[in-house]
Amino acid sequence: MSGPPATGAANILLRWAPLMFFILLIVTFGVMSQRFLTVKNFNAVLVQASWLVVVALGMNFALLAGGVDLSVGATMYVAAVVIGMDLERSPVWICLLTSSLIGVSFGAVNAVLIVRLGLPAFITTLATTFVGRGLGLFLSSTQIAYASSPVANLSRTTLLGIPCPLWVAGAVTMLAWVLLNRTPLGPYVRSIGANAESARRAGVPTTSVIGGVYILCGAFAGLGGFVSLSLTSAASGAFGQGSEFLAIAAAVLGGTSLFGGRGDLWAPVIGAVLITTVQNGLVMVDANPYAYPVVTGAVIFFAALFDSVRLRIQKRMERRLVCPDGQHVMPISLRSPPARN
Repeated sequence: MSGPPATGAANILLRWAPLMFFILLIVTFGVMSQRFLTVKNFNAVLVQASWLVVVALGMNFALLAGGVDLSVGATMYVAAVVIGMDLERSPVWICLLTSSLIGVSFGAVNAVLIVRLGLPAFITTLATTFVGRGLGLFLSSTQIAYASSPVANLSRTTLLGIPCPLWVAGAVTMLAWVLLNRTPLGPYVRSIGANAESARRAGVPTTSVIGGVYILCGAFAGLGGFVSLSLTSAASGAFGQGSEFLAIAAAVLGGTSLFGGRGDLWAPVIGAVLITTVQNGLVMVDANPYAYPVVTGAVIFFAALFDSVRLRIQKRMERRLVCPDGQHVMPISLRSPPARN
């Protein structure tokens, strides 16, 4: 039978597709600009991707559970405004903790509305996006919030030769790895994303898990706002806008499904680096700035299309495994009637 070899080949292709796309990007931009293929530029790409890695890791939990959080951009903005306006004389660790708590607060609001009131996650987080954006504009009086010197210098500070934003992203990645692979949360989240009702009947505390996922997503968004502010040193009213879509695209490009239940820890990390590589490459080749949104939108579209194609292929492979060639079961309605004596 040809089923198993074809299934294995398709699995390998799906698994390595993001890496192949990444290599294609490097070759393309490398041919177009010699400045792109330098160690200094690759380090810059990783630092620029650090905030997106943090936010996408939180979004990954929501997507695995079959949900979505569109309020992460607004959460980032509120965290940046509070740090820039009210904590300009505070040490870095206070700013980091405050940004996390602001994210937890947003996540808790989303969790209550989604879990307790039964509101759809898409509508709930879309509403909190507008509320959060308005709250940030109110707190800042529509003024630009500037990072304090310690926060701004964080992006230029290294520890053991590694920039501090990468240490933050690495710490968040390790925390996400522990939660997904060394605690019951990982299997619970995936089972809810695959089939929430079946997970509930199997004894999974769906209410607590979904609530915890949105709180975790909010906390990571707040941390992402802190890292992003340290990189840009300023937060205008557009700070964090569109970050939710970049985070979704990053997770999906790396292999997490938009439909829940499928994905792993490294998906958002790989996807975030991919997207940042695209943005960096456009700058290196001196592309028209008006083309940036077009290319970013194309990347998001590609992520959604790739996920849809991948899901159809995986379902087709699963059907082949359940019912291999030559052993198809004829539906009852099509079977010939029993012979009469």
